Amino acid sequence: QVQLVESGGGLAQAGGSLRLSCAASGRTFSTDYMGWFRQAPGKKREFVARISWSTGSTLYATSVKDRFTISRDNTNNTVYLQMTSLKPEDTAVYYCAAGRGPFSSSSYPMDSWGQGTQVTVSS
Repeated sequence: QVQLVESGGGLAQAGGSLRLSCAASGRTFSTDYMGWFRQAPGKKREFVARISWSTGSTLYATSVKDRFTISRDNTNNTVYLQMTSLKPEDTAVYYCAAGRGPFSSSSYPMDSWGQGTQVTVSS
């Protein structure tokens, strides 16, 4: 089973940047997609971005497109989320996820979820 460990959350000012990391272990070739979701207090978990390990193809939520960049390091089995031009509405717990298909919803049957990392953006 895939195990995911996130790191890199914290506090940033509006307009600032943060980078999240998600290290995957136990991954097989069938788990081709990795991505990020976020959940703010009182809200549903929402899709942020995903990437394919094999092709590098990416998909972003409209709310983060052109501000966030997802990338992967196949050698170290690590996925990154570079967040720039942060806004207070980006404040949430960010979760890494691994799946077999091109997911864009938290209802997709993921192989694994990370434990989450808090991102707080102050105005």
